[in-house]
Amino acid sequence: MDGNSPPAAVWCVVLLCAALSSSAAFLEPYDLLYDTAVRAFYSSDYGGVVRYMEAALSSHREVRRTKVRCRLRCQDQHPFEETFSDLRFFDAVLRRAACMDKCIEEKLGAQSVHKVSEDVVQDFNRRIPYNYLQLAYQKLNQPDKAAAAAHTYFQANPEHVEMGQDLEQYKDLQGVQEDHFVDREARPHQRSFTAAVRLYDKGDYEAALGLFEEALVEYYKADVECRALCQGPQRFEGHDHLRYRYSLHELVSDHFTQVLHCEHECVRDLATRPGRLSPMENYLPLHYDYLQFAYFKGTFALQCALTYLLFHDGEEFMTDNVDYFREVLGHDGKPREVRISNQELYKSDIFKSLFPASFSIFSVNALSKYSKYPGICAGGPLLYDNVQLVQNSVALNGTQRVLLDHVISEDECADLRYLAHAVTMAGDGYRGRMSPHTPNEKFEGATVLKTLQYGFEGRVPMRNARLFYDTSERARRIIESYFMLNSTLHFSYTHLVCRTAITGQQDHRNDLSHPIHADNCLLDPDANECWKEPPAYTYRDYSALLYLNGDFEGGEFIFTEMDAKTVTASVKPRCGRMVGFSSGGENPHGVKAVTRGQRCAVALWFTLDPLFRELERLQADEVIQALDTQSVWGQGLNINPKDEL
Repeated sequence: MDGNSPPAAVWCVVLLCAALSSSAAFLEPYDLLYDTAVRAFYSSDYGGVVRYMEAALSSHREVRRTKVRCRLRCQDQHPFEETFSDLRFFDAVLRRAACMDKCIEEKLGAQSVHKVSEDVVQDFNRRIPYNYLQLAYQKLNQPDKAAAAAHTYFQANPEHVEMGQDLEQYKDLQGVQEDHFVDREARPHQRSFTAAVRLYDKGDYEAALGLFEEALVEYYKADVECRALCQGPQRFEGHDHLRYRYSLHELVSDHFTQVLHCEHECVRDLATRPGRLSPMENYLPLHYDYLQFAYFKGTFALQCALTYLLFHDGEEFMTDNVDYFREVLGHDGKPREVRISNQELYKSDIFKSLFPASFSIFSVNALSKYSKYPGICAGGPLLYDNVQLVQNSVALNGTQRVLLDHVISEDECADLRYLAHAVTMAGDGYRGRMSPHTPNEKFEGATVLKTLQYGFEGRVPMRNARLFYDTSERARRIIESYFMLNSTLHFSYTHLVCRTAITGQQDHRNDLSHPIHADNCLLDPDANECWKEPPAYTYRDYSALLYLNGDFEGGEFIFTEMDAKTVTASVKPRCGRMVGFSSGGENPHGVKAVTRGQRCAVALWFTLDPLFRELERLQADEVIQALDTQSVWGQGLNINPKDEL
C-alpha cells in the first residue's frame, strides 16, 4: 500500500460526507428536520418550529410521491412476463431494482440518508407535527393557521381533550373563520365521498354525482399509490434472516408474500378514517350503490348497478334494480370504471391487474342530468305472508333502514305483554329500577333464557315463553332476508323491555327516554363522527325493535343525522310493527320521552361474527331443542332457578 494513501476509515468518512452533501442538495431528510423543529420548540424558537416543521412535512410528502412515481415507472419499464424462466424473472427483478434506485436517488439523493426510525414514522402517522405547529402558530399570533393545524391533529386524535378545548377557543377568536378549520392531511377520496353523501342525503343528487365520480377517481389513484408503496423493504415477523440460512427462492417467496399482505391491507387502509380503528364497511361498492340511485333510470345507473354486482355477485336487491333499468332502457349494459386523469402515472401493470378488462371506460366529464328521484330500494323477501313493508330506506331518509308491520299478531302481542309484566315484575332485568337513561321512567327487561326458566318453573305459561323465543327468531330471519345478507346473522343480545312513565314527573320534560346513539360505535356529534371502538359493541351489525303496543303517549322512535339533533324519520310504535337498520354511525337513533303509560318492545341486536353470539341464546337453543325432542322429560331440565343468568 502506498504510504501516502489515507487509511480506509478516512475514506469511509469522506464518502459518507460526500453522500450527505449530495443528498442535501436534493431533499433534506424529514426526520432531521422534525428533530430540529422539536429542539426549536423546547428552545421557544417558534419561528424555527414553523420553518422546520413545515419543511419536514413537505419533505415527508415528497419522499412518498417520489417512491410512488419511481416504482410505478420502473414496473412499467420492467414488467414480469406471464410466463418466464428463472433467469428472466431475476433479470426483471434486478433491472427493476436498479431502475428504482436510480430514479429515487436522482430525486432525493442517497436513499440511506432517508431511512427513518419507526418512532418517527408513527409520529407522522399520528400527526404529531401538527400539535407542535398549532402551538407555534398560536405563539406567533397566527390563529388561522393554528386553527388549521389543531383541526388536522384533532381528526386523528379525537380523544385529545386539550386540543378539543383549543378548537372551541379558536372558533371565538377574531379573524378565525369556519373555512380555516381544514384537515391538511385529508385524503381526497374520503373527503369527496363524505361531501357527496351529505349532498345525497339532502336530496341534491345532481351535485352529489360529480363528487361521487371524483371520489372514485381519487380512490383508484390512492389504491395504486398504496400498492406501489408496498413494493419497498418488508418486515419478516418471527423470522431471523441473519441466523437462519434461507434459500434464494424462500427469501423471494417470503418477500412477495409480505408484499401481497401489504396490498391486501390497502383495501382496509383506504376505507379507514383518521383516528378510527375499523374501516367503513362496504366502502368502495357503496360508491356505485349511491351512483345507481343518483343516476336513476339512466344508462349510467345501469352501469353502476352492474359494477356493484362485481363486488357482490348475485345480490338480489341490486339484481332487481338491474332488471328494472334494463326494462326501462330497453337494452343491456356493461360494468364501468372511472377514468384516471393521469394516464402516464397509472399505466402500470399493477393498475391493469386490479380491474377486469371487461370494464368499460367512463369519462367524468360525460355527466348527464336526470330528474331528481330518491332511488329505488328493493329489499329481499319478507318470508312471512302477513308481514307488510311500510317504508324502505328511501322513505325513512337514510340507508339500511326498513319499517314493517304485522310481524306478529294482536294475540301474540298480548301474550308477550303478559309475559313482560309477569317476568319483569318478578325482578328480572333491571329489577324495577328507574331507567338508566332518564329518572322520569321505570325500565324493566327480561331475556329469552330467563323467560324459558320461568316457563319451566310454571311461573308463566311455557307457551308464552316459547313465543318470545320464536318471535325473536322470526325477526332475525326477516332482517337477514330483507337486507340480503350473504352470511348468517347471529343474535348478539335479545331483550324484552318495557319503559313506564313515572306519574308526577312528566311536566315540562325535555329529556329523551333513550338518548341519541349508534349501536356499534361511539357517536361524536361535534366531530360529526362515530368511532367504532370500545366501549361500543363494535361487533353488532344489525338492530331491530319489535313493538308490542301503542297505547301510551310519547315514545316515538327517531332517526337523526350525525349531529344527534336533526330528525330524519320518526316511527310511532304499534303492535306488530318492527323497525330494522344497520347498527353503525349511518343510523343514529333514540326514543322520545314516554310521558304516559307503558311502552313495551322486543329489542334485538345481531352480529355477523359467530364469535360474538349471545351465550344465553345458545343456552336457550339447547332448552328448545330438548323440549322439541322431548328427550329430557324423564330427566328434568337442568336449570337452577337460583342461578343469576
